Amino acid sequence: MSAGKYRKEHNCLNCGAHVEKHYCSDCGQPNLELKESFWAFISHSIAHYFHFDNKFFQTLSPLLTKPGQVTLDYLAGKRARYINPVSMYIFVSIVYFLVVYSPKHVEKDPDHGGIGIENEKSENVTDSVNKALKLTGMPKSIADRTTKSINKAIRKKEFIKMGFADQEKELNRLRTENDKLASDSIADMIEDYNEIHIERNDSTYAAYLGRQKKLPPTEQDNWYERMIKKRAINIGEKSEVIQETLEHNRPKQYFLLMPLLAWFIMLNFRKNHIYYLDHLIFTIHGMMVYFIVSIFTQPIMKHVFGETSLVSKIIEVGVTVYLFWYMFKALTVFYQRKTWSTIFKIFWILILYSVAFKLSEMVMINLIYFVAT
Repeated sequence: MSAGKYRKEHNCLNCGAHVEKHYCSDCGQPNLELKESFWAFISHSIAHYFHFDNKFFQTLSPLLTKPGQVTLDYLAGKRARYINPVSMYIFVSIVYFLVVYSPKHVEKDPDHGGIGIENEKSENVTDSVNKALKLTGMPKSIADRTTKSINKAIRKKEFIKMGFADQEKELNRLRTENDKLASDSIADMIEDYNEIHIERNDSTYAAYLGRQKKLPPTEQDNWYERMIKKRAINIGEKSEVIQETLEHNRPKQYFLLMPLLAWFIMLNFRKNHIYYLDHLIFTIHGMMVYFIVSIFTQPIMKHVFGETSLVSKIIEVGVTVYLFWYMFKALTVFYQRKTWSTIFKIFWILILYSVAFKLSEMVMINLIYFVAT
C-alpha cells in the first residue's frame, strides 16, 4: 500500500514520542509529511479504501465457507487479516436493512364485491370433492358430511369478506330460515356468523359503545373488558402504522437481542468454560452470515423471480438448509461437541431465541401503541 512520503524528523507529530522508522511505537501513527500534492492525497485515500476492501473480502470468504474458523482465528490473535467483528457487523447490517428489510404495507380485504363469484367457485369445489370421494368408494353419508364441512368453512370465509350491511342481510335471511326449519346446523351457523358480525360492527370504539348501550345491563361488559376492547380496537385501527414502525425498528431489535442470543449459547455450552465475550464474537459472526446471505438472495427472489414463484421457493429452501448446516458446523468446530449433542443444543437455542423474539416484539408493539395514542 502506498504510504506517501515519510518525514526525516524522528518526532511523532501526534504524541511527541521518538520514531525509529516509519511508525510511532507509542500511538501507531505513520510519520508522514503533512504537505502533499493533490494526486498524492487522492492516491493515498484510494489505497486506504482498497486496503479496507481487501480485508473485507479476506474476512468474507472464510466467514461463509469455513463456519467457526474466523472466530477461532480472531480469538487466537490472528486479527491482521480480518476486519473487526463489530465494525463489519455494523457495515453489513446497514446494507442488509437498506437492501432487504423494507417495511411491507398490509393490504386490507375489500368490504364488498366478488361474493357471487366466490359462491359459484365454492359450489364447484364442493361438487368436485363430493364426486371424488364417491369415486373412491367412500360411503355416501361420510362423503356428504365431509363435503358439508368443507362448504361450511368456505361460506364462513365468504361471510368474513362481506361488508357490514351484507352481513346483516345474510344473518336476517338465516334467522328467517331457522324460524321455519328450526335446524341445529343453521343455529350454529348463526352463532358463528354473529360473532364475526359483532367484530365487524366493533371496528371503532364508538360503534362498540353504541352496541353496548343497546344490550341489557347484565350483558354489558364491565370497565376492565371495555378497556381491553378499546386497546384491541385502537391497535386494529392503527395496525398499518404499528406494523411499519415495528419493521422500521427491526435493526434495534436484532441488535439488542444479539447479546441475549450469545447468553443462550453460553448457557448451552457452559461446560466449555470460555468468556462471555468469546460467545458474543461467535454470535456476531453468525448473524453477519445470515445478513450477507439475505443480501444476495432476497432481492433475487423478490425482484427477479417473484416471492411466490417456484424458483424463489427452491432458493428459500436452499438458504434455510445452508443456514442450519452453517449453524451446526460452526457450533461443532468452535465448541468441539459431538453431533447429537450439538443438534440438541441447537434445538434449545432456537426455542429460547424464538420466545425472546416474540416477547420483545410484544413489548415493541405495546410501546408503539402507547406512543401512537
